[in-house]
Amino acid sequence: MTSRSNYALESKVVAVYGTLSDLLSVASSKLGIKATSVYNGKGGLIDDIALIRDDDVLFVCEGEPFIDPQTDSKLPEGLSGSHTDWLTLNVGGRYFTTTRSTLVNKEPDSMLAHMFKDKGVWGNKQDHRGAFLIDRSPEYFEPILNYLRHGQLIVNDGINLLGVLEEARFFGIDSLIEHLEVAIKNSQPPEDHSPISRKEFVRFLLATPTKSELRCQGLNFSGADLSRLDLRYINFKMANLSRCNLAHANLCCANLERADLSGSVLDCANLQGVKMLCSNAEGASLKLCNFEDPSGLKANLEGANLKGVDMEGSQMTGINLRVATLKNAKLKNCNLRGATLAGTDLENCDLSGCDLQEANLRGSNVKGAIFEEMLTPLHMSQSVR
Repeated sequence: MTSRSNYALESKVVAVYGTLSDLLSVASSKLGIKATSVYNGKGGLIDDIALIRDDDVLFVCEGEPFIDPQTDSKLPEGLSGSHTDWLTLNVGGRYFTTTRSTLVNKEPDSMLAHMFKDKGVWGNKQDHRGAFLIDRSPEYFEPILNYLRHGQLIVNDGINLLGVLEEARFFGIDSLIEHLEVAIKNSQPPEDHSPISRKEFVRFLLATPTKSELRCQGLNFSGADLSRLDLRYINFKMANLSRCNLAHANLCCANLERADLSGSVLDCANLQGVKMLCSNAEGASLKLCNFEDPSGLKANLEGANLKGVDMEGSQMTGINLRVATLKNAKLKNCNLRGATLAGTDLENCDLSGCDLQEANLRGSNVKGAIFEEMLTPLHMSQSVR
């Protein structure tokens, strides 16, 4: 009768009598173990003492599966042999069987190659079955082992590629790292740059309390129909509103700083107290807009690009257009009383019929500008050049 412990075999000769329970009890006493199973020499589990024959060699264990001692007892010596030796790895509690050449040949500079290339150099720890212990995730280790076997990256569904990448970096599998980085990049969903539609934005508006600040900074509304919507106090800073329909929209105190409004239609929009600093509204239509706030809050379009805009008939009392570009713009019949136009480019701008009383045009470029049918005379002190 033989017991097994850490590849050491211990044998005893005992008399077999009574029941199988009696035999296990004697084996436990003689061998100093807690015997639970008895196998014959061929690995057959014995469940009845009547099956035992004279001179049978029996193997007793404490519950672990049968391991043929003729092959298994040679494992520790063979583990440090040639590169074709078979060995077993215990990775996070899961067993992997492979050859030494698999771990060494493909990535000779990796940690795995250094661990198993030479005998005993790393002092690898082994469990009770002789498998080498590696404290890493078995789910992420399996694709790495398969890659070392056949050179292809194959990852089953449900395995996070980032986890496999981290293990590849840990073990120093450089060629696999490149494959994984490409695979991760390709697995990312493409960025959605499609413009937000009116339906989507209205749903967004309805889900937001009226007193909450709605942040739409940097969003893409290109070509959207936002006409007649209540857009007060919304932050559209740096948003893409090109070719949008904002006619009759209420943009009171909205932040349009550095927003792209090129080619948009804002006819009859309420722009009281709007902030449009450095915005781009080239070619936009702003006819009959109201920039005038009775409370005294002034719209700020300082530094805005307003080339070729049509602002005919708009109310812009006290508006700040300092250093803005209004080249070739149409401002016929606009109320610009008290407006700040200092340093503004008004070249070829149509200002006929405008009210420019107390407007500041100092340093503005009025080359080619049209001042016909002015409601109030333009005093020379208002313009330097």
